[in-house]
Amino acid sequence: MTPRGRRLAGEIWRYLAVGLGATIVAVLLFNLLVHGFNTGGWAPLNDQPVLGYVIANLVGTAIAYRGTRSWAFRHRDTRHPDGGRTAFLLISLGTMLIPMACLWISRNGLGLDDPVSDNLSANVIGLALANAARFVLTRQLVFGIREDAAEDGATATP
Repeated sequence: MTPRGRRLAGEIWRYLAVGLGATIVAVLLFNLLVHGFNTGGWAPLNDQPVLGYVIANLVGTAIAYRGTRSWAFRHRDTRHPDGGRTAFLLISLGTMLIPMACLWISRNGLGLDDPVSDNLSANVIGLALANAARFVLTRQLVFGIREDAAEDGATATP
């Protein structure tokens, strides 16, 4: 494998590891808010699963930014004056529409409102699609400028 291929593979694996940690937090929080597991029936957003998904994933987004910036793309820089936080948040919010749409279709289109259906639609199918889009957009638009681009002959992405 070429050095560029190894670097890309490393970025993908680190990105997925960070995403896994953030996703675990978001899934647990979503299920607590919407299904109230082990809380004696307390599920404050049971009738508002999309709002529960948004809240849980905003927490996950904060965790994901920190891990992505400090570990997954640590060797890349950004031209954004805020370190790419705004662009990262906008990409995260935009790609969050994908699993939200899957959840909405499952709940409203198919009439499935059990925990397995909610998690399969939003946190498996929707999240897989969103994560692929988020990786590409984050890598290109937030952390697209490599510090070592001139060193290995690769072209930096603006």
